[in-house]
Amino acid sequence: MQKTIVAAAVLFTGAGVCLAQPAGITREMIERALPLEGAPLAEPGPYKVTTEGAFGSPGHRIFRPATLDAFPKKDTLPVMVWGNGGCAIDSARYSGFLTTIASHGFLVLGTVPQEGAQQRRATADDLRAAIDWAEKENARTGSPLKGKIAVDKVAVMGQSCGGFLSIALGADPRVKTIGVFNSGVQPSRAAQAQGNAAPSAPPPAFPTADDLPKLHGPVLLINGHEPDFMMAQSVATFDMINHVPAFYGARHNAGHTATVFHPGGGEFANVASNWLLWTLKGDKTAGRMFTGKNCSLCTNSNWDVRSKGIKE
Repeated sequence: MQKTIVAAAVLFTGAGVCLAQPAGITREMIERALPLEGAPLAEPGPYKVTTEGAFGSPGHRIFRPATLDAFPKKDTLPVMVWGNGGCAIDSARYSGFLTTIASHGFLVLGTVPQEGAQQRRATADDLRAAIDWAEKENARTGSPLKGKIAVDKVAVMGQSCGGFLSIALGADPRVKTIGVFNSGVQPSRAAQAQGNAAPSAPPPAFPTADDLPKLHGPVLLINGHEPDFMMAQSVATFDMINHVPAFYGARHNAGHTATVFHPGGGEFANVASNWLLWTLKGDKTAGRMFTGKNCSLCTNSNWDVRSKGIKE
């Protein structure tokens, strides 16, 4: 069963195309979202956002505040690197979600296909290269971002297969926190060798339970509820994390794509933005979504949540 789940997550591309239909996992299951009617709307931040190609890096696209006067004098500009569902290269379908996050004062980077390049999936190296780019751009003469990027405040987030990539990048010492949406690790390599679970699928290599001790910052695990076929894997991953703070949330009636394709990314964009505002900017108001027994997600009847090591 584990192998089937992984294959479905991989074969779903960011453009909404399922390259194959593994037994038991249908395209409808993969694309199931929270119904838009009555769902919370995305809450943009104070900054108007511009999107453009990353200078000198044709495989990346950035989303950032259009006017940079406030950075770093009155605000910080941390980095969030995003991994797409299906480990797709093209981040276009997630542009609303990524724009909402950027509007709260973040430099957001996604991957894009390069003209003439062979079609492939994104890997952890693509996301690592985005962090490298931000560091170089912060020092590049002539860059509008020179001296404005908080290169010591980096997050990696991803959805489904992109969530696997965020876990893999969590070992990078530059990454302060990760967000794992509708995803989780594979069983340990020992368990796979014993035949308790099928081996991981072909590249990109997926993280296993053996990789969790390499994480060194807070972990956000968010998924749909029972309609999301990755729910069990997500909560199992939460259960295995015991050395860093972790927050788990399952949104009732949300499927595998939940709200990421709602206008502006919907409710999941709000959760991601508040997590980043809290962990990278120290915004205690945003942190109230996750901290304390009366945290806003804790008292929201639409959510089942658990946490460990989360301090106010």
